[in-house]
Amino acid sequence: MSVGPLALDTDPKAYLALHGLLDEPAADAGLTAREREVRTVTREVVSREVAPRAAGLDADRAFAHDSVRALARAGLMGLVFPEHLGGTGDSKVAYAVAMEEITAGCAATSLVFMTQMHAAYPILLAGGDALARRYVPGLLDGSVYGSLAITEPDAGSDVASLRTTAEPTEDGYLLNGAKTFITTGDRAGVIICFATVDRSLGRRGVTAFVVDGGWDGVGHGRPFEKMGMHGSATAELFFDDVRVPAGHRLGEEGEGWSVVMKSVVTSRISAAAQGVGLARAAYARTLAALTRLHGPRLPDEHTFALAGLRGRILQGRLLLHAVARQADTADDIPTGQIGMMKQTCTDLGFTAAVEATRILGPHGDLAALGVERCLRDAKVTQIYDGTNEIQRLLIGREITRAMGELT
Repeated sequence: MSVGPLALDTDPKAYLALHGLLDEPAADAGLTAREREVRTVTREVVSREVAPRAAGLDADRAFAHDSVRALARAGLMGLVFPEHLGGTGDSKVAYAVAMEEITAGCAATSLVFMTQMHAAYPILLAGGDALARRYVPGLLDGSVYGSLAITEPDAGSDVASLRTTAEPTEDGYLLNGAKTFITTGDRAGVIICFATVDRSLGRRGVTAFVVDGGWDGVGHGRPFEKMGMHGSATAELFFDDVRVPAGHRLGEEGEGWSVVMKSVVTSRISAAAQGVGLARAAYARTLAALTRLHGPRLPDEHTFALAGLRGRILQGRLLLHAVARQADTADDIPTGQIGMMKQTCTDLGFTAAVEATRILGPHGDLAALGVERCLRDAKVTQIYDGTNEIQRLLIGREITRAMGELT
């Protein structure tokens, strides 16, 4: 078998044809006409502007700027935002559908794409009109990059143990501390920073702020070398006596935890959609490679394995759409529901990529086929936005609490 690039990487028509075959009527039946339109527009942009660049970004570790700007020009960056801020006012299901499409073409691009939303969403939730009008449009049109700064060297999933401090002053706050593993942290112009006004208060002291990346005292680290997601940068951020005006606080003092919890519904939809998109990418690439090797009639052992993958991908997509629809229609979603979606779908992305490499045998680790890239990219989705171990803990607590209410 030739080990050159697959047709879906170089020919948009081939990309559209193959991925069109992978649409499932059972999932499409639950989508509105507008949500299917968003999928069509996204897939077309991805086929022309995103997928052809993906292998090069991975090999060169180049930032996915051009791919992200293409998505912004198509009006896709603001799907869940109101029109007056540059958005389109679409559903979270439409966002999930778009995220899956972008991830199927280039997971690293999808990580930058979703981080723009993750930075803008807390401002929409808790920033007030002035802050939203000042910062959100630039994040949605891609003219400025954003970061969500929560994780610290000694505080990841446990937000209550943050060491970054926000000391009240006469006209605002003095921010000091460091963040790590921050997506787009090396170039962020808008940073949503979570800090504590009083460590003794635990979660009740955590407060969120909008920080301009160019302010005095803000330091940007060099991007880390990573296993996957090479087209997205991950870096440290440093805050050294950064003066933050009181008007840049999101909500009241001590409401940072609430901002986090309201934001993670959408951010975990992002990660779950990545899991489904990566599983689909691994499936599509395996199918294309096997067809190149064997022709249109594949050996039974391969069709049996692909059949198993197809069913699991459909299950993941249905769960993703169901929880995203719940987020569109319900005021409050149980933490376990969000956790099951995130954990199940991101585990799917990783295990599907593992299975795809197994099916391809000696061809599975060839960079030209891109399945090994799916495997490398998928691993981190199980870790960020709340590790899958944490998700299982939250799901288990919900089960225990429900059983306690029965007794």
